[in-house]
Amino acid sequence: MIDNRLKACMDFVRGNGIVCDVGTDHGYLAAKLINKGICEKVIASDINEGPLDSAKRTVEKNGIADKVELVLSDGLKNVSLEGVSDIVIAGMGGETISAIIDESDVKGICDVRLILQPMTKCEILRKNLYEYGFEIVNEKIVKDGEKLYVIIVAEPTLDKQLLTETEALYGFFDDDDELAVQYRQRESERLMKISDKLKIADRNEESVHYKALSYKMANGTDYVNIREIYDYLDSLYPFKLQESYDNSGLLVENSTMECSRILLTLDIRNDVVTEASEKWAELIISHHPVIFNPLKKIDRFSPVFRLIENGIGAICMHTNLDIADGGTNGVILRKLAEKFTFACEPQIFDETGDNVGFGWIVTLENAVNSRVFASALKEIFGCEYVRMSRKSTDISRIAFCSGSGGSLVGLAIAKNCDALITGDVKHDVWMDSENCCFTVFDCGHFHTENLVLSEIRRVLEEKFPQLDVEIASGTVDPCEYI
Repeated sequence: MIDNRLKACMDFVRGNGIVCDVGTDHGYLAAKLINKGICEKVIASDINEGPLDSAKRTVEKNGIADKVELVLSDGLKNVSLEGVSDIVIAGMGGETISAIIDESDVKGICDVRLILQPMTKCEILRKNLYEYGFEIVNEKIVKDGEKLYVIIVAEPTLDKQLLTETEALYGFFDDDDELAVQYRQRESERLMKISDKLKIADRNEESVHYKALSYKMANGTDYVNIREIYDYLDSLYPFKLQESYDNSGLLVENSTMECSRILLTLDIRNDVVTEASEKWAELIISHHPVIFNPLKKIDRFSPVFRLIENGIGAICMHTNLDIADGGTNGVILRKLAEKFTFACEPQIFDETGDNVGFGWIVTLENAVNSRVFASALKEIFGCEYVRMSRKSTDISRIAFCSGSGGSLVGLAIAKNCDALITGDVKHDVWMDSENCCFTVFDCGHFHTENLVLSEIRRVLEEKFPQLDVEIASGTVDPCEYI
């Protein structure tokens, strides 16, 4: 006897060859497949001997011992996949099913169907399937009592595609599947509860993100005009604030000037454009301009060429994002305020006029040892290393400027600061700082800017919850530390 879950799994079995039932438990599915004539042979595997003994009794009771091969195996490790056309893995967590697939040779079989019934973490399984080279060809919700179970059917594909977090949560159910509507509503409520808990914990960026995910689970994604997105960003980080040498703005348009998916990154490199294409993103928003100096030609290896080729637009926010309240330096200010108490209101560090400028100066209520402070910076910026002046000293008045601000040491000293936080500090700056008994923290260009991407995602999701906004997985420190 099999329950509704296994019946649904059985309905998706093609039976063109051998069917493999991973985690067979009592062998009920194997017996049903043979008795109904859906396939000629089943390999029934399990990691424990107890379930295999139960399966053996079921097989013998049904008189099908010659058609069912029982294998003691951790996942598919001891299973020969020759002639296997369908693999059923049911009743395990999504992460466990992912690991079974990843650790097997099934990714090399061009004509195999995976019929999967994850008990948890369906979104992780969906996302991993696409990374393994499969596509989901069908999904179904099965109800048993008050519980809803997801059945995922996947097959190999040559078309490279990746899922966003939203897609992985949303699934691939038929539009008229009423149980799928119930499932997504439950997921929406679950995500909203997470959002509420994060809000109570003062983790606002994450709270807004889960609230937007909850919205999309209930309502789906929708298109927004790119010009509307640009105007909204302009209201927060005015493009007119950019330095004269800069080139921030809508630098590449796409053909429709609409988007439903956005990828955020510090730099628009070719691998980021590829990721955007594989996630079907119509717009990339970056910090560093993809076009900075005038272009005399666009060769086929240029990210600009790749953007146009794939129909992807690009909005770049550089110095205007660094200067604006709530921009790159504003996020650093907030992160420092979460860890340290300030004795007075922050001051603008490098003023550019009209009461704006690059970075801030903060005065700590209590002086802190520079090495202790460096450890806090590692946590704030998520960097593996912090380069700092060799002399350990107590500091309280601290200037900071994201990106490459080593040239501002003289200004920090002139403004009676004890230390400067920035990136890309050159050798001569270290020497000058040592001679002046001044402390410098080099947290890296990448790390002092990367944390602004979560803030950009927050403001976009707060305004446009219908948009699928994702930080590019390709946004990583370009340096490797050995």
